[in-house]
Amino acid sequence: MNEPDLAALFGAAGVTGWLHATDLRSGREIGLGSDVPLPTASMFKVPLMVEFCRQADAGLLDPASRVTVGAADRVTGPTGLCAMLDDVTISLRDLGHLMITLSDNTAADALLARVGREEINAMLDGFGLRETRVRQSCRDIYESMAEDAGHGWPYLEPEDIARLRVLDPPRANSATPRETTTLFGLIWRDQAASAESCAWMRNVLNLQVWPHRLASGFPYDDVEVSGKTGTLPTLRNEAGVIEYPDGGQYAVAVFTRSVSTALNQPRADAVIGTAARMAVDHLRR
Repeated sequence: MNEPDLAALFGAAGVTGWLHATDLRSGREIGLGSDVPLPTASMFKVPLMVEFCRQADAGLLDPASRVTVGAADRVTGPTGLCAMLDDVTISLRDLGHLMITLSDNTAADALLARVGREEINAMLDGFGLRETRVRQSCRDIYESMAEDAGHGWPYLEPEDIARLRVLDPPRANSATPRETTTLFGLIWRDQAASAESCAWMRNVLNLQVWPHRLASGFPYDDVEVSGKTGTLPTLRNEAGVIEYPDGGQYAVAVFTRSVSTALNQPRADAVIGTAARMAVDHLRR
């Protein structure tokens, strides 16, 4: 059976793409550059969520404990606590909910401060995910871009983008497509944390509000799409799990880098869904 020409598909959308998809029941897989380390952008919030749950399972933190997030804690971003004008008191568990469903950067950094980067990376090592690293908080990401470019958002000049360390995998939050689908598989098989915690993670990932990437490839009422996006200049990613009514479950990770530096690129967003659908269709044949 011929595999779809994913490279041509990505090229027609003006991006370079990398993909890994796997059938969580049979283990069949398809990929393009599956083992290339790539910057994850906000997808680093998934391993952060996993380690948060594992620490909660171990009794190292109480997911219902409350923290107050004030003006000094706010991080750049258009969603959730980032956009609030007043102090917010919220549970750790609800910080996790906001950082996944809305990709709330302030919520992510508040949770990261409690969970710890070294602890996340040690967890990843334990699962054999040695190319998946959390090196930067959201605040680090935005401050490093301003420092590297010499000015604030937006970053539209190729010369500026070439200097951004957040786009350089050894210095950024990074992963490979294969390791990303592996982590999602662990969540879906109740192996990433306790069964109760994995069920919570699956539910939160299913509530992500963005429909323009993975979900755009599966516009059906009976197909569930759960995932997490990631976005930085020229970079658009999403990874998640596609679930069919016949019980089929497919973990998919799609990473892209665009030729254009424009902020709005509907074709680059849409090709993530199209590529994922083609990969899943291939696995279902």
